[in-house]
Order: sequence, then structure tokens, then C-alpha cells
Amino acid sequence: MADFLMLTGMVLANQPIGEYDKRVVILTKERGKVSAFARGARKPNSKLTARTAPFCFGTFKLYEGKNSYTIADAEIDNYFEGFRDHMEAYMYGTYFLELADYYTRENNDELEMLKVLYQTLRALFVESIPHRLTRCIYEIRSIVVNGEFPGISTDADFSEDARYTISYIATSPLEKLYTFVVSERVIVELERACKDYRKTFGNHVFKSLEVLEALS
Repeated sequence: MADFLMLTGMVLANQPIGEYDKRVVILTKERGKVSAFARGARKPNSKLTARTAPFCFGTFKLYEGKNSYTIADAEIDNYFEGFRDHMEAYMYGTYFLELADYYTRENNDELEMLKVLYQTLRALFVESIPHRLTRCIYEIRSIVVNGEFPGISTDADFSEDARYTISYIATSPLEKLYTFVVSERVIVELERACKDYRKTFGNHVFKSLEVLEALS
């Protein structure tokens, strides 16, 4: 009998394989980012069709082959179904998934990144927090988690409020990340700072970011 792995995580992406299967990318608490096959998940009556969609968060039952994982089942705690009715939030969320996929690695400790991603997606449904602010918080905190944060710019054009906000985002406990709002002026400054920080990505092209910015 196969030994199953029970991994808690979130689906970052999937793609069709063959006629009926999917290749699913999951960011997990236990093993970092993993890729797994979902056999028959593209069949209309498959229980894995909905359970392997992007944003699904829960416990995934996998068995490990010689060269790959296969999903046997999944218990989903949060489908983030609210994205169905909020297209703008969905576009931001799609970018957040793609950024997490870019940053994370297999067999690496990605628990902190998973927690930041989950809390950020929840923040997209908090009406008092502008999505643009949520994006800045997520981008800055992701760079911090991955050890690539270059510090706060000494550019004289940045206000003290913007500098304080960047420091707060970089150092505050996760549960306090999405508990504040700032002025439009500070958001614009944060966006400018994030544009500079994204240079750490090199020439990587985020397709979802291109779409998001085209619609802005």
C-alpha cells in the first residue's frame, strides 16, 4: 500500500497535461513548493477539478513516486470564492500567487511566505484597505521574507511618513500587517519604492502584473 503524504498548503498554479490531467503547483507548510499530478482532474465529474484550482487552501493527500507527486485527494478549508464576484481583487490575487511561485523553492522552508500569502489574500476582501496598499505591503514583505530587502531608500524625495511605513511593513508581526491605512500620497511613494525593489527580480516578466498594470 502506498504511503501518503499529508501536506497543508495553497495551490499557486495549474496547467493541463494530456487529455484529462493537470500539473498542480502547491506551496506547502511542510515541503515548500511542490509540483504534483492530478490524474483525471479535467474530467467534469472529477472531485479534484475544484480542489486543484488556484487559491485553494487546505490539506492535500499525495503519494510520492520515483520522480513526482500525485494528488490522491484534498480537503479544502478556503476556496477564496469571493474572487468570483470581485474581478479587481482576483487580478491582484493572481499576481500575488505568481510572485509566490517565483520566489519559493522545492524542499525549502517556505512557511513564512505561505502565511504572508494567505493573510494578503484575505486582506483583499477588507474594504477599508486599498488594493494598491495591499500590493505594496505584500511586495515589500515578500522581499523581506526572502532575505533580499535592501533597506529603506535614502532618497530625499521620500517623506518621513513613507519611510516609517516601509519600516513598519518590514518589521511588524504578520498579524499587524493589514491593520492600517495611509494617505494617497504615501501610497504613491510606496509604489515608487516597490518599483525600485522589483529590480531585484532582474528581467523576470510577471504576466499577471502586466495585465494588472494595463487595467489600472
